[in-house]
Amino acid sequence: MSADYQPVAQALAKHWPGVSLEVCDSLDSTNSELMRRARAGQVQPILLVARQQTAGRGRLGRQWLSGTGHTDSDVYGEGASLTFSLGLPLAPASWSGLSLAVGVSIAASLHAELRLKWPNDLWLHQRKLAGILIETTALDGRRYAIVGVGINLGARDDNGLARAPAWLGELLPGMDAPQTLLRIAAPLLQAIRDFELRGFAPFQPGFAQRDALMGEPLTLSDGTCGTAHGVNADGALLLRTPDGLKAITSSELSLRAVLAPQSGNTT
Repeated sequence: MSADYQPVAQALAKHWPGVSLEVCDSLDSTNSELMRRARAGQVQPILLVARQQTAGRGRLGRQWLSGTGHTDSDVYGEGASLTFSLGLPLAPASWSGLSLAVGVSIAASLHAELRLKWPNDLWLHQRKLAGILIETTALDGRRYAIVGVGINLGARDDNGLARAPAWLGELLPGMDAPQTLLRIAAPLLQAIRDFELRGFAPFQPGFAQRDALMGEPLTLSDGTCGTAHGVNADGALLLRTPDGLKAITSSELSLRAVLAPQSGNTT
């Protein structure tokens, strides 16, 4: 491991003994790599970082390329993003709201101006800065959770979007990947441990303070229309409709708000 990530490893060891830190030059996807390892029986707690990610995945199968990865129209230099995944055996009473709790922790560690878009994005000024992707697999009565995070560190082209994604350098100039990870990794581990013990309810006030959709008119992919009214103690989106208040829990529902849509980016 390069010396610039050593402070991260030391911080992790204080919060969750036994968690290892691995930094790879290039991977298709940190989430995919940890899933492959888990299915091969490697289920130790780990934080896996990719300097370059060539086949990152976001919610609903969206693709996101990072580091020096590129599509036909995108080329980003190494260091333009931070992509990592945490792999941990977990056994919460309910998994509902985990992505929101992760978002609350990361936003609190980075900057007061960051907002959270249900269910898995961090926004800056109505532009996407980061994304979260959580996947699990069975593990002897518990589950092995893979918490993937992708954060834009440097400026990115709009690539045909209504507006370009946000980047952390707008708020914290000069922050590189190791420095960013040092700020968020240990608090994120603690937040996940708290979630395992107490669920999403303790994170609900923090989410409400940063809720990017509160009061926004929304149309769900099934045609349901209404106004966002926060989230409940289980992390479900509350949508005020002509038929009353509805709790939206399905991860397959795609939100289309009046705010400009953003591209997906995770791991």
